[in-house]
Amino acid sequence: MQAPFAITRPLLCVSALLAMCAPAMAGQPTPAASGLAERLARQAPAADAGVLRLAAQAMRCALRHPEFGIDPQRLGVIDYSRPSTEPRLWIFDLARQQLLFEEWVAHGRNSGDNLTTRFSNREGSYMSSLGGFAAQETYVGGNGYSLRLRGLEPGFNDQARERAIVIHGAPYVNPAAAKLQGRLGRSLGCPAVRPQVARELIDTLRDGTFVFAYYPDQDWLAQSRLLQGACGGSGAGTPHTAAAP
Repeated sequence: MQAPFAITRPLLCVSALLAMCAPAMAGQPTPAASGLAERLARQAPAADAGVLRLAAQAMRCALRHPEFGIDPQRLGVIDYSRPSTEPRLWIFDLARQQLLFEEWVAHGRNSGDNLTTRFSNREGSYMSSLGGFAAQETYVGGNGYSLRLRGLEPGFNDQARERAIVIHGAPYVNPAAAKLQGRLGRSLGCPAVRPQVARELIDTLRDGTFVFAYYPDQDWLAQSRLLQGACGGSGAGTPHTAAAP
């Protein structure tokens, strides 16, 4: 389902969005990031406020890296701690301060059944990956119209392009069928969405939207280049597989 596309709040200027780039202590969002998180929570009350705070903090960090090519006007958030039978993908227009999409999203078939338990950065794992991504270019492939993702976190998701982790529509992302079988269909690691919304959703994200994929994995939370006060070294990390305790 989509939120009605109506401007209900004043527009933010891009300079206000870029204010999220100010430095912060480790684990402590800046006032600008905290303010953004509060606005996101009002727009998406079904989303977890803590996850939205982390997403705002990570985006603030990503915007400090011009080489990432992040567009400050939109944000995508995936909460993999939620069951696949619930909407767990939110896409926000930050300039207009409105929720554009609240959608179901699949996870990798080796990440779990209805609930995810494992994540990986490894080729052939067929698991989802955590962390911050930059949505990049579109293409038409075996799954139709698709959106490439660049993983921004060494060791956790920086193999996303090599693994062909992309956003695409898939018929197995079917909420009605999920009610009968107890889970959505699963992907080979891609955050697949409903075919009915795929093209519009992809075109909303393409060319630089920051996409934040969350799960309470302690290794990732402790080591994420986007969630630490230093805000990102450039060294390549060790390929990481995370498992739920």
